[in-house]
Amino acid sequence: MEGMTHVAAGRAAVTVPDQHSGAAMTSTRRDLINRLAAAGGILAAAPVLTATEPSGDLAPYARFFADDPPKPPPALVPTEANTAGPYFRPGALFRAKVCPPRAAGTVLLISGRILSTDGSALGGAMLEIWHADDKGRYDNDDPDKPPGAVMINRARLVADERGRYEYETILPAAYRTGPKSWRPRHIHYRVRAARHGELITQLYFKGEEHNDTDTIIRPALIIALSNATGDAGAYKQGVFDVVLAKAQG
Repeated sequence: MEGMTHVAAGRAAVTVPDQHSGAAMTSTRRDLINRLAAAGGILAAAPVLTATEPSGDLAPYARFFADDPPKPPPALVPTEANTAGPYFRPGALFRAKVCPPRAAGTVLLISGRILSTDGSALGGAMLEIWHADDKGRYDNDDPDKPPGAVMINRARLVADERGRYEYETILPAAYRTGPKSWRPRHIHYRVRAARHGELITQLYFKGEEHNDTDTIIRPALIIALSNATGDAGAYKQGVFDVVLAKAQG
């Protein structure tokens, strides 16, 4: 073929233009590479590989293998159960303000977390809260005056993804249970979470005058309250974490 150079590639022949003559010529593969390089073609050379350098011995990293694996944190103790009492009512509304608006009494803000015994947060746990008013009365404690559909000082809450909960209410009053017996201020809890046992318990407050004579109270359920001030005025606040035991089986 005129104007083309014929290049032999192994047994196959490759022809390339011959810029110097119209005659065809045969060349080797190396000649072709040399011609392309001379014409400005770009040929990438294979990188030169070097052997990976040794890292030496494992010290001090070797001590990591010799040490005992880290131990898990100690298990949390489940919150102690306490009696439900006679005044529970199912079906309370889901709300973060337990008492009615402008209810008489000292404003109280309680927060905390719902946890498993391994310390993990129980997001989605449900709490049911109920308590007496500032005179020590429940909305269903008078047989002569059955409660209506409206539930007073009762609410349900759902813990967030970190197991946190918070509600506002009023500080319930103590009330008499006999000629010489009183129940100290307290708030009832019913707590449930998936794959965990249900807990019914009560929350008590440090320094109350009837704490020492009540036969139901448990020291582990007593929390201290602190004074705080917000835009709406003064209030008391406290933290009550709840630990649920894992369900059996």
